[in-house]
Amino acid sequence: MEEREAKAFLEQLQQEGLLTEQTRLIWEMILPKRLKRMYDVLNERTRYITVLMEAVDDPHNQAAVLRTAEAFGIQDVHVVTGRAPFSPNRLVTRYADQWLTLHRQPDIKTAISDLKQQGYQVYASYLGEGTIPLSEVNVSKPTVLLFGNEHSGVSEEALRLADGTFVIPMYGFVQSFNISVAAALTLYDVTERARRQVGRRYYLSHEEKKTLYEQWMWQTLHPRIRKQLEQQGYLPTIGK
Repeated sequence: MEEREAKAFLEQLQQEGLLTEQTRLIWEMILPKRLKRMYDVLNERTRYITVLMEAVDDPHNQAAVLRTAEAFGIQDVHVVTGRAPFSPNRLVTRYADQWLTLHRQPDIKTAISDLKQQGYQVYASYLGEGTIPLSEVNVSKPTVLLFGNEHSGVSEEALRLADGTFVIPMYGFVQSFNISVAAALTLYDVTERARRQVGRRYYLSHEEKKTLYEQWMWQTLHPRIRKQLEQQGYLPTIGK
């Protein structure tokens, strides 16, 4: 990025309120090219679609779902742990999870109840009777996509609490996809349709963008620099 272009871009961010005097010490340490990359990603981020994982135990699968969610612009991922702790494999995530907002929920009932109170409908991936094809999931309202355990799927309680279930149509001998593949196919379909159908409602509000951009700027700094700033008491709310 040339100097003139960089200057114009920084002025644009200040006019939009994403760069402020309060955070100047931080953003002046970040290359404009990096700020531009984060800005471009920010403008595609959504909370209209979110992911809920229930008892996904394998670290590779945990990581793959996070990486897929981030790749499709999903900001929030909710997690209910199963028998194994939630410890995504770093070699798989490639640190994609650092750009996400993770919500750890104590149980599936609390998770679904909280999300419904926020205005979401909940659709679970399920192979049983009464399920609908993925393409028929109505995306006219904010939607949670629920994926269950690698072997047993979503729990009976989750099925009772969900607003509906969906299946990805298959035409081979195998009956199901690996959860990471299922999540990728599902998120591609649902995010594409939602983006087309609901317009601006799909994207983050200005305040959400500002908060998230500040968090991203903070975490893109070297850990040693962050520690020094924290020791100085500088902007204690950023990145928390």
